[in-house]
Amino acid sequence: MYALVDCNNFYASCERVFQPHLIGKPIVILSNNDGCIISRSDEAKALGIPMGAPEFKVRAELKQKNIHVFSSNYPLYGDLSSRVMKILESFTPHIEPYSIDEAFLNFDGMSIPDFHDYGSKMKYRLQKWLSIPVSIGFADTKALSKVANKIARKFPEKTKGVYVIDTEEKRIKALKWTKIEDVWGIGFRLNKKMKAKNINTAYDFTLPHNEAFIKKEMGVVGMRLKYELEGKSVLDLDLPKDRKTIAITRSFDGNITTFDEMKERVSTFATVCAEKLRKQKSCCNNVIVYLRKDKYKTERQHYNFYKMETIPFSSNSSITISNIAVKMLKNMFEEGEIYKKAGVIVTGIIPENQKQFHLFEEENPKHLKLMKVMDDYFKKTGERKIRLGNQDLQRTWKMKQNHLSKKYTTDFKDILKISCQ
Repeated sequence: MYALVDCNNFYASCERVFQPHLIGKPIVILSNNDGCIISRSDEAKALGIPMGAPEFKVRAELKQKNIHVFSSNYPLYGDLSSRVMKILESFTPHIEPYSIDEAFLNFDGMSIPDFHDYGSKMKYRLQKWLSIPVSIGFADTKALSKVANKIARKFPEKTKGVYVIDTEEKRIKALKWTKIEDVWGIGFRLNKKMKAKNINTAYDFTLPHNEAFIKKEMGVVGMRLKYELEGKSVLDLDLPKDRKTIAITRSFDGNITTFDEMKERVSTFATVCAEKLRKQKSCCNNVIVYLRKDKYKTERQHYNFYKMETIPFSSNSSITISNIAVKMLKNMFEEGEIYKKAGVIVTGIIPENQKQFHLFEEENPKHLKLMKVMDDYFKKTGERKIRLGNQDLQRTWKMKQNHLSKKYTTDFKDILKISCQ
């Protein structure tokens, strides 16, 4: 048996954990640099606020309808997400975090007489310990557990936020209720093709006469989805693996026109990439630097630029990766141009203990000790106070976040103060 646990309106729920007076009130969350709306509470959806709308276009409407606006606070959301996953691990050791607010659970080998009761206990504990509301769907396959979750979310009064598909009758009824565009893996383009073929529900998708069409349009992925919806489990839990590419890219809150300012940004991005490599005990072999000019203010036809360089030896040193990134930047940067975005990407990632050593060219062994000191300090304090000389000591990267809430759980300066009388 699988379960899909989905946190309801996760970003808005995180803001409400420490500001409970916002419960029941409309909330929207903005993207990086407060660009557009990326998350809405149910109350904001009911008021007709569109997903993805640029903030400046709906600013007056948000104010008029008294909607609470927040900049995205990823340190807070990430910390609460990890707490949600930790609590779920107490119910089963087999868990696949699917996104920041979703996780698949597997209960094979466990003796659970009543899954609805078990799901209710999970829901109660998450609400009691973290004040995060969730919906939970149980079924024999991952795809069906997604369908069950949607039913639990859509009908909270009837299901109490937990729904179990455990009979053939329930499976057929659920598939007939699920629109094809709501099926896991059916995107915008596939949805149009499915409807043109008169496949309007998940049940239609599983009918035998549509199998050839599904195989032609979706290949093996489509057939796996069909089997999953039929109740035949073919998708196992995808356990977390080390990342094969690490990218740090950011849009700037203003224009960057000088080399020194861009050098500081690129060096900082390279340093964070190296830090992530060391955290997962890996090294990289390639470094890519990415720049984007202001496409409206450049006379050139192209405004996106990449450059890649292979490191002579595998490395996770901030110094080495930053030096190579800055060296590439010198060849890419053009004075007089306006830049809006930059990034550093590391690839060719291998485990740290599989690093090949070279006879004539090798990294300075002092880097290893220095990186350990930097990592230990960051782990202890949560602050990147030890930095390379070409980094700005006052910032890691600066984004426009005019509506940012406090980092209640990850920054001592923002911790809640309680007056005891």
